[in-house]
Amino acid sequence: MTGRDLRSIGVFTAVAFGLAWLLALPLWFGDGLASPWFTVVAVATMTTPAIAALVVVFLMERPQQGPATLGLWPLRPVRRVLGYGAAGIGVSIALVLAALPVGALLGVFPADFVNFSAFRQVLAQQAGAAEIPIPIGALVVIQVAALPFAALINLIPALGEELGWRGWLLPKLMPLGTLPALLISGVIWGLWHAPLILLGYNYPDAPGWLGLTAMVVMCILVGAVFGWLRLRSGSVWPAALAHAAFNGAGGTYLLFARAGEHVDTTQATILGWSGWIVPLALVVILVATGQFVSAGHPHRPSGGAGSQKAVPG
Repeated sequence: MTGRDLRSIGVFTAVAFGLAWLLALPLWFGDGLASPWFTVVAVATMTTPAIAALVVVFLMERPQQGPATLGLWPLRPVRRVLGYGAAGIGVSIALVLAALPVGALLGVFPADFVNFSAFRQVLAQQAGAAEIPIPIGALVVIQVAALPFAALINLIPALGEELGWRGWLLPKLMPLGTLPALLISGVIWGLWHAPLILLGYNYPDAPGWLGLTAMVVMCILVGAVFGWLRLRSGSVWPAALAHAAFNGAGGTYLLFARAGEHVDTTQATILGWSGWIVPLALVVILVATGQFVSAGHPHRPSGGAGSQKAVPG
């Protein structure tokens, strides 16, 4: 890795972090997560990695093929990009859902997989005296079946992050080796969430340092899965679809919780330690089977010197 690469990474990180904190300042000096502007701020913050990547690529590096450098183009071979895109959606949803029975088995997620009592309670509050027109189980099935469509709805905001993290940053770090690149990009991604995590987002019951630490660990593991999609497909789009599906599925734990019970997200759901078991196992399997070799050089081993030029664009 050259001094120019390190300088680009430094500028990228400073811009992404600086803009994220700047956008979050109204929340810090206002009502925090209770602010009516929270959703707008959160969505706007998701654009900051893309802005940082565009600044570095088009104002500093100025490559001949800027979209290719970010993994936006070309979308070929089409079958590979579409296949990994579909895999990204499916794997992300599966990881979020798998965290729930694992947490229940370990005694940290108060589950109700039969009566869906927490979901039933929410529906009753919304409906008032009106009767729910269809069985609760059917509603749960509909909610889960709609998750892939949520990925399409969330794609643009998710792309705002993935253009930076996996589109530009991960390939830039690849000269260090695949595993260090995945680790460093995951840590940076996790720490970037600090402006909202320290306000209580995702981990409302935890002290700030614990919530941020948990977020970093989760981002390392899930980011490695997104990184696999980026490297194997040669495109940022499968990672963006996976990120969009992950965000869309994040609230599904409310469908399967037990009414009246508190969910500690440092322990349960994909955000907590019990939810990290399945993605950790998946990453170990991907590493052991050589699945982090990029699309451009399928016969080169992951993590070594031969993988340094493995990422197309």
